[in-house]
Amino acid sequence: MQVVSISSLKGGVGKTSVTLGLASAAMSQGISTLVVDLDPHADASTGLGANPVGATPIGELLRRPRKQAIDDVVTPSSWTARQQRRHPNQASRLDVAQGSALTGYYDRPDLRARDLKRLSTVLSSSRNYELVLVDCPPSLSGLTRMAWSASHGVLLVAEPSLFSVAGTERSMRALELFRDEFSVPLDTVGVVANRYRENSTEHAFRLSELRTMFGDKLLSPVINELPQWQQIQGAAHAVHHWPGKDAAKAAANYEALLRSVRAGLSTR
Repeated sequence: MQVVSISSLKGGVGKTSVTLGLASAAMSQGISTLVVDLDPHADASTGLGANPVGATPIGELLRRPRKQAIDDVVTPSSWTARQQRRHPNQASRLDVAQGSALTGYYDRPDLRARDLKRLSTVLSSSRNYELVLVDCPPSLSGLTRMAWSASHGVLLVAEPSLFSVAGTERSMRALELFRDEFSVPLDTVGVVANRYRENSTEHAFRLSELRTMFGDKLLSPVINELPQWQQIQGAAHAVHHWPGKDAAKAAANYEALLRSVRAGLSTR
C-alpha cells in the first residue's frame, strides 16, 4: 500500500482539487484507492460524493485508532457507481475516510510524538487498498505532521504565483526539518504546478521560477486551469466523467501525474 500526503502550507492553491484529480485517475485505472480527508472543512469528502449519514469520520478513528478497522467504516465514493456503469467489466474501488470538524482537535502545534502516529495506526489495519491519498489541511500543525508520519512521500501543490512559489519553498524546508526532527525516511515525491494559465505571462515566469528552484522535483505535466472545475466539484463528479475536450485533457494530465507520483513512491 502506497500512502502519499497532498500538502501545501498555503491555502487556495487547489490542494483538494489535485487530490480529487488523482483519485479520479486512480479509479479510471482500476487502482483500489482510499482518500483520507484530514482537512476539517471536509471538502474532499463532499467532492467525492461521500454520504455522511451514519459514517464514522476520520476524527473518530484518530481518537480511538485501535478500536475499529478502517476498512469496515469507510464510505464508498458516489463516483464508483458511475464508473461501474461506464465500465462494467472493470473492478474499481474508491472509498473515503470522511473529514469532519472532529479532526480539528488534533490540528495543534503541540502534539506529542505518540499522537503523530495515530494515522499510521489507523491505516495499519487496512488490507483493501493499493493507494492512499491523504488530503491535508493548509498548515503545518498536528494533522499535517500526522499525515506526514504515516506517508511514504509528500506531494507539494504550488500555484504559479509569487506567494505560492515562496510558500512551496517554505514547505520543502519544513519537510526537511520534520524529517530530521523525527528521524523518518520521508521526502517529497515532487511538486505539482496547478492552475496554470498558458496565456499568462506571470504564470510563465513563475513556472520558470519553480523549475529553477526545484529542478527535477517539479513533476510533469503541469496541471492547467480548468474553467469547469468548480462546476465539476459542485456536482460531485470525477473529472473523467465530465464531458468536453477540456475535461478530457485534464483527465489525461492527472493520469500522467499519477504515474509520476507512483513512480516516485516506488523508489522509496
